[in-house]
Amino acid sequence: MNKQNTYIDLFAGCGGLSLGLHNAGWKGLFAVEKSIDAFSTLHHNLISKIKHFNWPKWLPIQNHDINDIISTYTNNLIDLRGKVDLVAGGPPCQGFSMAGRRVEKDARNNLVNSYIDFIDLVRPKIIFFENVRGFTKGFKKNDKRGVAYSKLVVDKLQNLGYTVDGKLIDFSEYGVPQKRTRYILVGILNDYIQENDHLSSQTFFERIKKNRNKFLINKGLELNPTLESAISDLLKSNGTVDADTPNFKAGVYNQKETSYQKYLRKGISVSDSVNSHRFANHTKTVENRFKVALAEQLTSAQYRERFNLKKSSTKILKADQPTPTITTLPDDYIHYCEPRIMTVREYARIQSFPDSYQFKGKYTTGGKLRTKEVPRYSQIGNAIPPLFGEQAGIIINQILTDG
Repeated sequence: MNKQNTYIDLFAGCGGLSLGLHNAGWKGLFAVEKSIDAFSTLHHNLISKIKHFNWPKWLPIQNHDINDIISTYTNNLIDLRGKVDLVAGGPPCQGFSMAGRRVEKDARNNLVNSYIDFIDLVRPKIIFFENVRGFTKGFKKNDKRGVAYSKLVVDKLQNLGYTVDGKLIDFSEYGVPQKRTRYILVGILNDYIQENDHLSSQTFFERIKKNRNKFLINKGLELNPTLESAISDLLKSNGTVDADTPNFKAGVYNQKETSYQKYLRKGISVSDSVNSHRFANHTKTVENRFKVALAEQLTSAQYRERFNLKKSSTKILKADQPTPTITTLPDDYIHYCEPRIMTVREYARIQSFPDSYQFKGKYTTGGKLRTKEVPRYSQIGNAIPPLFGEQAGIIINQILTDG
């Protein structure tokens, strides 16, 4: 390919989608992320280490609120028309999530409108939009379900002149060891379709499904990796060293055992330190609970009842299966064979981040700070898996270049 296609990543988080697009041969223009914590991770890996973005001089290289960019740099964004192949990303999903409280008045839901406003200014050739499954379900009012936000977004994008298609995709069907279903929307500018009549013949979703086996086989990856195949080289029983924060222990590597581990540990030896592999300091009471849960393979309900706990979502992860959708709360899950919660690095493996990708900021946070800080677990839990992002990037490249 002679020309590198260009994109802007909105609500970029710690850079999962940008990393996938980088691996697919894309060049970033800039990324928009409000959180200073998540942006520091993106900056370290994708700006400082690999110079992935051709950042415009008019925009400071720092965390930004999308509404500030829209209001401050309106003319600069309009000037990008005809120069941007793709705008990717999805607004924060907490208000829509079926795993959360689904609050229609959650202020973050309004960021969908900011996304639409940004698209209206830049007018990229293609839009790639990601959100949670709950985005496709309307909020209930008086036992009646309202119109889904996904339909409102589709309608607005069609009014802006885009042909739009959206579907639910389970990332575990694309080489990610996690049953994570997300709503993916792809829109193509009608003017671009008219100039390239091949574009309507086969959709993004038909293409990516057709390509997935070839993609994974070419990388030497399993089609359906399990949790054990993803993280069995990261056991605490391998030994521990002092962590990067006082009074904590971190894990060390064992030998690579699976194709997935070899892929994500490319360029890293068994003697290297493991980034963000800090173990939680569980009390003896909690550790003993976990031991009982593992020994008896308790369900969440049984675990809650046995120990008279209010928290109901704690699950024992299964070694021979992909995980359920990982959340931003690490104590939702017990490791499949050790009495502990997962580490940040194990979270990253489940989301298909390579071990060379280093996470910045606090490991966890709590209380009122949860609305202001985005610690490492949350950065990963909110991310698009890079392995899926790469497959999406390859297909969108194909649509733009060879039809």
